[in-house]
Amino acid sequence: MTAREALNEATAQFGFSATPRLDAELLLAHALGITRERLLLTLGDHDVPPAFDALVERRARQEPVAYLTGTRAFWTIDLVVGPGVLVPRADSETLIEAAVDHFAGTAGPARVLDLGTGPGTLLLAALAQWPGATGLGVDASDEALGYAVRNAAALAMADRARFLRGDWARGVDGRFDLILANPPYIAADAVLPDEVARYEPGAALFAGAQGLDDYRRIAPDLPRLLSPGGVACIEIGHDQADRVAALLDAQGLRTTLRRDLGGNDRCLVATARSGARAHDILL
Repeated sequence: MTAREALNEATAQFGFSATPRLDAELLLAHALGITRERLLLTLGDHDVPPAFDALVERRARQEPVAYLTGTRAFWTIDLVVGPGVLVPRADSETLIEAAVDHFAGTAGPARVLDLGTGPGTLLLAALAQWPGATGLGVDASDEALGYAVRNAAALAMADRARFLRGDWARGVDGRFDLILANPPYIAADAVLPDEVARYEPGAALFAGAQGLDDYRRIAPDLPRLLSPGGVACIEIGHDQADRVAALLDAQGLRTTLRRDLGGNDRCLVATARSGARAHDILL
């Protein structure tokens, strides 16, 4: 079987995926030890390694591609990921985009806090964006923090990134110019795709009956942690903007809404309230 035929066959098996051809290409490139870009440029030059068949079988059982390859690209960095940690999503880049817009024309944030850092996703992306910044990532999972420490070292950020096992912001002191948070926000009775529900950690996904439990725990600490002129960028579910904005408004914060590339509500940008409006829409 040629590499092209193998890709076609694998693509046909991945009908459950939104990106079946991309999945197949990433897995074949991984099995060959080359980049996807290199694979596509040299497709006719390669035999199909036996490892590819095993990867296809696992993906056909809906195991996430990122778990199979062990890596996931996010913003400008590549992160090591695997079982036990939430797979970074491109939608979460909306938070970094919002922060970039907030600090445009300035030196950027000096101190960054990432609540629910997982494998270091948002913190390390922010530190890559602003090389002069330092930051703290907090997570309740020792397994996730293990990935975060490994990623910081691989990205040569170990001297700029510190990690803490904790319960959101409890025990975190000081002030931060940028606070990032991607808490669990899925309602407990939600039905998720098998590749998420069966493989990714439920503690990083579900947050009570309405998916709001962790926002209620995070919001009260934000005013004391934000530096003057600082900003908090918080990921939300597509139907949660008004309810989460109300929680932040109760803490004296003004919010604007950012939508992701798919047009879905994705991020609330919170600052100390200086005007009368508590909830604006930014298209």
